[in-house]
Amino acid sequence: MGFNDLLSDPIRHNSWATASLIQFCRDQNLTAEQLEITGVGTYGGILATLDHIVQCDGSYLRRIVDRPIAWVEGEPAADLETLDRWNTELSALWEVFLAEPIDVERVLVIDDNTRGTRLGIFVAQAINHANHHREQVCAILTGLGIEPPDIQAWEYAWKTNRIWDLDEAQAQ
Repeated sequence: MGFNDLLSDPIRHNSWATASLIQFCRDQNLTAEQLEITGVGTYGGILATLDHIVQCDGSYLRRIVDRPIAWVEGEPAADLETLDRWNTELSALWEVFLAEPIDVERVLVIDDNTRGTRLGIFVAQAINHANHHREQVCAILTGLGIEPPDIQAWEYAWKTNRIWDLDEAQAQ
């Protein structure tokens, strides 16, 4: 198992969880008003927070793979369909990242060329950032009386056959 393999599940879970949450919100047919409702301690409304997750993921990823992404740091997404399309694009680009050798010690220059950080820290930040804000969206949904989807890593594992029940002989 190589380093890229070790990162595959966390990165794929991250993309899947964002996609699942966006799709859940689409399936709920939330009103424009519901998409703007905020919660205590949240970034913003549901649409704004999902946009923030996807935009930041794109911002991190474009620097990690050193490729431009046209919509990153542009206008916010107008709807969930756009966010879904952007997240799908990012998922494919994360796969490109996973397919190439990863140098976690590579230095990335950030913050208007005032700081350097290691690529491994940037990947950790991308995953942590998205998890943090997805929980905020789930809290807003809960406040609306809507039970949010299960987007934790265990659910991802079940959906992708990365976890399974053992039969009695295997469990011994």
